[in-house]
Order: sequence, then structure tokens, then C-alpha cells
Amino acid sequence: MKRLARSLIPVLLLTAGLAAAADPSPTVPVKKVADSVELALPDNISIKGVYSGSTEYRIGPQDLLEVSVFLNEDLKREVRVNSVGQISLPLIGTVLAGGKTVEELEQELMAAYGKSLLQNPQINVFIKEFTSQRVTIEGAVNKSGIYPIKGKTSLLQAIALAEGIDMNLAQLDSILVFRTVNGQRMAAKFDLNLIRSGDAADPQIFGDDIIVVGVSNRKWAYRKFLESIPLVNAFILY
Repeated sequence: MKRLARSLIPVLLLTAGLAAAADPSPTVPVKKVADSVELALPDNISIKGVYSGSTEYRIGPQDLLEVSVFLNEDLKREVRVNSVGQISLPLIGTVLAGGKTVEELEQELMAAYGKSLLQNPQINVFIKEFTSQRVTIEGAVNKSGIYPIKGKTSLLQAIALAEGIDMNLAQLDSILVFRTVNGQRMAAKFDLNLIRSGDAADPQIFGDDIIVVGVSNRKWAYRKFLESIPLVNAFILY
């Protein structure tokens, strides 16, 4: 046992030296990396975080809608789409909203209200909470995957959906957020240490964003080395 322990010492020292020499920053191919304050809103979201009507997003169950009728505040409602895609509105009752775009639902509501004693009604629909929107989280997190987001979600909150950072592997100053802006795939780099300390803003995350938590090459090399050592005993004599 002592002989085995002594034979492991130079290997440990060599591995430590290699890990120290390794570049700790992960290499991620990104065409354009913006500063954290420069990454714009995605193409399908307005400045207030509501759907702008510029994409083909289709309403899904549990989305929160704001429906307003021009010059008729009494008919304004916030309604939650139920599990079968329906909403309920005054004067017209139950309406199927699920699977429709905002424009399609607005047209259907205008036709329905036009039959309910309203002349040429102008209907506006906003999606206030994108419950059926998804965000992809991968890299050095405890549970990579695709997660639904509900309403306003920050980077820290999104990472919490993936059960937090894998502290054995994560490179906390290399958090990348990929997003489509003006038809182009863009990315921004964030430092989680600065966000947690309050020295940097916690950016808002939107549906279809991809979050990649960087992996430290140094930690990765050391962890892979530890995994390669066979379990000899609970204790090893030096």
C-alpha cells in the first residue's frame, strides 16, 4: 500500500502542474460577443417584455394575456389561458386562444365583439407572461436542459432552474447568453461573481435564449484525473 501511495505522488504533482499551466477559460465559438450591457432584446419581445406581434409565436396554456377594447375600459381583462387553451371574456364568453398568434386572436375577438352590440371594435392583445416559452441551459450546471420560463426572469433565476452551478467545474466569469437580435445570432458574456455581489446587473432572460455556463479547463482536468484513480481504500498511507 505504501508503494502504491508513493507511486501516486509524482503523478499527482505532474497533474497539478499541467492543470496550473492550462488556460482556465473555455473556448466557445462565438461570432460576435457583446458587452453585457449591449445585448439587445430578442426580436419577439418589446421593451416592456411583452409580445410585439413581429413573430409567429403561438399562444400556449398558462400564458397570461391582456385583452383591451379601444375606448371601453370596462371590457379590459387580464386572463390566463387554461390547460385546454381557452380564455373567458365578458360579452362573448369562452374563446379558444391556444395555438393562435396574437394577430389571429385579435381578428377573432373583433369578429366576436362585433356581434355583441359593438361597432367596429378595436382589440389589442398582449402576452404578459410567456409561460410556454423555453430557455436552454447547459455547461457547468447541475442539471442541463430546456426549461419553461414564466414572466420576467433574470439570469440568476434561470440558472436556478437548472439546480444551480456545478462549483466543481464552473468558470463563473464566463457565462454566455446567446440570443437572436435583428435576425442575427448574438451573445453576451457575464460574470456571475459580479452579479451576485451586486457590482453588475442581473440581466433579463427571454424565451429561446441559450445560457452556457463556462467550464474551467483546470477544474475539468483535475476532476477527470480524480475519476481515473481506482478506489484502493478509504485511506492511503504516505
